[in-house]
Amino acid sequence: MAITGGWRNEAAFLDAQGQNKSDRSVQIYSDLDLFFSHNNNTKDVNRIYDAQAVKRSIRNLVLLNTFEKPFHPEISSDVRATLFELMTPVTAIILARQIQDVIENFEPRARLVGVKAYPDLDRNAYDVSVEFYVVNAPTELVELTLPLERLR
Repeated sequence: MAITGGWRNEAAFLDAQGQNKSDRSVQIYSDLDLFFSHNNNTKDVNRIYDAQAVKRSIRNLVLLNTFEKPFHPEISSDVRATLFELMTPVTAIILARQIQDVIENFEPRARLVGVKAYPDLDRNAYDVSVEFYVVNAPTELVELTLPLERLR
């Protein structure tokens, strides 16, 4: 027998509202701080929440190479291979498309608005701008800027 009605959703909303930083969120998005900063109160690694957690996850997905994630070689953007191509407007479009694909396929917490790659010919790098909404907070547009350059 299926239970209809909104009382379960309202209870989950109020429960998450008491624990979450946002007043409208139903779920709490949290990740470990990969800079491993120390929390003085709990003597543990800090946690990051909501938009900051999604931004960190997107940055990690973009910088992930093929075969770097054990048992999941399909999770990668292969951006580093594109950085060694000639710097043309077409390469910037390909780079933006690779980033867009990895975010749409592997980050369900973000609703992507757009990805733009701006070539910086003086530094031989790209400045990538990613705009998205966090699913918990659909009214707040989040912008993430990533500088991408070759290491060798």
